[in-house]
Amino acid sequence: MPIVVRLDVELARRKMSVGEFADRVGLTPANVAVLKNGRAKAVRFSTLEAMCRVLRCQPGDLLEWVDDDGEEPR
Repeated sequence: MPIVVRLDVELARRKMSVGEFADRVGLTPANVAVLKNGRAKAVRFSTLEAMCRVLRCQPGDLLEWVDDDGEEPR
């Protein structure tokens, strides 16, 4: 998957539990697990905004593009 969610890194840096994060963002712990485990197919901008607000970070701190086919970007 070329987009990697780095939510686990940001939660660890802040010593925040999944349950606390889920409550503060307004997600279920199951949906946070889907994001953390890379199984999410999409994320709403409103959810991304709430995640950034709670973690006091930028979207780029949570999402990273990784080249998985060895091809150079155009």
